[in-house]
Formats: sequence, C-alpha cells, structure tokens
Amino acid sequence: MQQLRIFLLAALTALSLLLWQAWQADYGSSPQPTADRRADSSDSAASEPSSAPAPADSSATSAPAQDNSDGASEQSRDRGGERIHVATDLLEIELSPQGGGIVTARLKEHTISADNPEPFTLMSASAPAFTAQIGLSSQDASAPGHTGNWSAPQQNYELKASDDQLVVPLRWTAPDGTEVLRRYTFRRDSYVINVDHQITNKGDDERSYFQYTRLLREPTSGDQAFLGARSFIGGVISRPDEPYTKYDFDDISDGAFDQTVTNGWVAMIQHYFLAAVIPTRDEGYRIATNRAGEGRILGTYSPVTRVPAGGTSELATRLFVGPKEQDRLDAVADDLQLTVDYGWFHVLSKPLFEVLNWIHGWVGNWGWSIMILVLLIKLVFYKLSETSYRSMARMRKLQPKMQELRERYSDDKQRMNQEIMELYKREKVNPLGGCLPILIQIPVFIALYWVLLESVELRQAPWILWIDDLAKRDPLYVLPVLMGLSMFLQQKLNPAPMDPIQQKVMMSLPFVFTIFFAFFPAGLVLYWVSNNSLSILQQWIITRRVESGNDDDGDNSGGLIKRATQRLLPAKS
Repeated sequence: MQQLRIFLLAALTALSLLLWQAWQADYGSSPQPTADRRADSSDSAASEPSSAPAPADSSATSAPAQDNSDGASEQSRDRGGERIHVATDLLEIELSPQGGGIVTARLKEHTISADNPEPFTLMSASAPAFTAQIGLSSQDASAPGHTGNWSAPQQNYELKASDDQLVVPLRWTAPDGTEVLRRYTFRRDSYVINVDHQITNKGDDERSYFQYTRLLREPTSGDQAFLGARSFIGGVISRPDEPYTKYDFDDISDGAFDQTVTNGWVAMIQHYFLAAVIPTRDEGYRIATNRAGEGRILGTYSPVTRVPAGGTSELATRLFVGPKEQDRLDAVADDLQLTVDYGWFHVLSKPLFEVLNWIHGWVGNWGWSIMILVLLIKLVFYKLSETSYRSMARMRKLQPKMQELRERYSDDKQRMNQEIMELYKREKVNPLGGCLPILIQIPVFIALYWVLLESVELRQAPWILWIDDLAKRDPLYVLPVLMGLSMFLQQKLNPAPMDPIQQKVMMSLPFVFTIFFAFFPAGLVLYWVSNNSLSILQQWIITRRVESGNDDDGDNSGGLIKRATQRLLPAKS
C-alpha cells in the first residue's frame, strides 16, 4: 500500500512538472518583438537561383520536381513600397507590393493580453519572421515568382458592415503584356483567405505556369522540452495516410519531405494559433520543406496549368490564419483540428472538450463549465472512487491494530508482514483496493489537463471577480492556497503512513504543491480544486459510514435500499 502511495505521488509530481513545462514554454520566456529587418541585396539568400526548373515531361500534371526560387524572406525586407492594408471583422492583414504576399496578420478577436487590447500578431516580418510567400512560376515565360512588383487600385481595404466578402485585387504585367491578376478573397466571420491567380496570355505561344504558397518562419525561443512534453511550435504536414506529422525547426531542411499529396495541407503552429495552406481538393500538389538562411519553409506547389496564346486560365489555393478554434478547424479541412495538439491523449481529450464546449453553450462561462465537467466526471467514476475510498477508510480503521502488530514484531519483519496479511484477510480488506481505481482514472485526468492547456477558447476567458484569464495564473494566489488546503484535508482522511519519514514527506506535500501550482494557469488549478473538493466530500461520507459500521459490504446504494425496506416492512415472525 505504501509503495503504491509513493508511486501515485511520483506520477502526480511528474504530471505537474510536465504541465508546468508546457505552460512555461508559452508564457515563461516569450521573445520581445523587434523592428522589421531591412536587409540589403547582399543577403545570403541572394546566392540562390531565382527560377524553378520545368518538369521533365511538359505534359505532367504534378508540380516541378524542385523549386529553387529565392527562399529568403523577401517580404521581411519589404522594399516594394507602402504596404496594402486589409481589415475584416476578424483580421488585420498587410500585403507587400513586392511579392504580393502576407507580411502581417493580426487577430482582432484575440488581444495580446487581458490588459492589452491590441490585436494579437500571429504573422509578421519582424524578427523572428513569420510570413506567407505566394508566387507564380514558369519555365517558358516571365512570371512574378514571390518577389515581383504588384500594383493595387488602392492601399486600404475594409470589409463594410453591409458586405459579406471583400476582394483585394493585385496586378502584375510581363514585358510581353501577359497579365496576372491575383485576388485575395476575405469573408465575414472567417479566418480562411482564398487566393487565386487569373493568367491572361498575351503572347503568341502556349505558356505553362504553376503557383506555390509557402509558409516561412524563423525558429523562436521558449520551446524547450521537459520529459518529452511541450506545447509544440513548428511545422505540420498532413496527408491522407499520415494525417498529422510534426516537424520541428531542426527537422525542416532541404528535401526532408518532398512528395506529391492529394487532399493534404501544411501548417506552422504554435500554442493556440496557426497558419495553414490548404490546396485545392482532389488535385495532386507537391509538398516540400526547405531552408533559406535562418528561415524554415513549408511549401505547396500546384499542378502545371497550360495557358493557350490569347487565352486565360486560373489557379487557386486557400490559407487559414487564425486561432485553433475547433469548430472552425473542422469546417476548413480534414484533420486540421489535430493541430489542437492533445498528444497521446487525443482520443480522450477530444470528447472531453466537446462535452466542455457543450456545457459552455448552456452556462456561458468557462470557469463554471470546468467545475460542471469535473462533477460529471466524478459521477461517471463514482463507483470506482467509492471502492477506493472505502478501502482507504477500512485501512484507516485498521491502523491501531496494524501499529500494534508493528510494535509487537518489530524485530521480525517477516512475521510482522505475515500477521498484517492475516489481519487483511480477517477484516476482508484489500490493500490494493484504494490505488487501482485511482490508476484507472489517471488517463482521464491527464486528458482533461491537456484540454485545459491547449484550448484557445480558455485564453483570456474570465471566471469571477479577480480571475479574468483562465489561461494565466491566479494573480491573488487564492486558488493555489485552496488547492493546498484541499490536499491537506484529503491527507487527514487517508490512512497515515506508518513510517515517520513518509509521514513528514506527506505532510510537506500540500505546502510544496501550493508553491508549485501558484504558477499554473488558473483554469488548471480550478479543475484541481474542484476535483479535490468533490473527492473530499465523497471520501468523508464513506469514511464516516465505515467507521460507524454502516459500510454494507461495498454496496452503498444496495445497503441504503435494504435499510429503508427493513424500516418500512413489518418484521417476519
């Protein structure tokens, strides 16, 4: 029993350390923003070739085998004039005339913090850069790549209250008069950005083009792992046979991944947010990784399209730039919701979040929703918990006899253990009965921890009074203190260890965990306090019944019914 108790405490401590590290990776050492970099043309990326080789077979429907176009973050240099500003109900986007890509993306519904109302910046050309490069390439004609100069009718676009969509046109013209019209389409209440190219061939011959969309990101700090757990920052590639494969910044290199994929996508993810490229469905797009200086690239490359002389053709793709709101992700692409990274516990965490989200739909407050979810989980595991607490109560009731045996046979450990086992048999007590039910519940508790840690819905979600952000620590440390008190009360209900050293260790744990949990997000501590409080109530009731002799041999509900029946019906003569 004592060994299992120590094992459970060790598991709890390890879990707490894992969660601390995951939280610390996102909040403990966030890099400070710096000014945009203005590198000159001597940048190391200038040595890279600026064009992509054509496919060996001009009739091929897949993208070229390799794209050697300049991989540097040209948008971060931003030498192409004033940026084009786009504002919708959810997004603030900046496009660079040089390259026509997305250099800044801010999320209007997600502020920097509860105290700072400025929109959260997800993508930026500032160091470390995180931008979207969008290009058009050709082997037999001039093409803008992702560094060409684009023109726009105006510099500011805003989605009006009366409109459901906003189209931002950019235009590029080749020396022979061939025109490329790039259209960004934004829709109300959506983080999806549609990008399409309309190519009008003004030449005398047929031309071949393909478009590419690449996410360039430089490694960020604060992503250290501890015991294998972290809130992942890096790249993700999805394909039907492997729907979610992560690539950290060290893994993303030239040719680390280079395949033609149908109905796949790529993304750069971080805690709570992501940017993803979702190619056209049912078409084989080449997906490849690359490096350019400090930058890491995940790119999608469309099939080649042929534009006849005097004709017009179109190419299209989509981007998702926003928070990991699961109802939105499910509607954008298959398996995109996996970017809410619950790790090994996804099979449990996903339904737990669905229940939590359903409760929130009725309650309207994430703090109360957490407490109600804990109550539902306690009801589901009520019988298991009851078995555990009953076993602990019986062990506690036997402690005076066990102490007597320890003192009587203190010089004969083998005899002492034999007598204690005989005592267990006579009293029908299973020393493992208090631990095994708890072990069964541990995966559910860990899964719920990851739900509370990874769900963007809890970011800046208020609960009551001073707690205005469940994803941050309690500023007054009230919840950590309550958690420590609840641990102390639980220990008083549990059988005390016989070993004096273990007693001292156990008594110090509430204090240690109070300090430890003072730095945890309030939502996690609220879960712990709620779970402990309900456990104390259930354990106190069961302990009183056991100590008063009304235990009913392990079937509490059956015992209650039996006693009620005996009182109502006349006794047999």
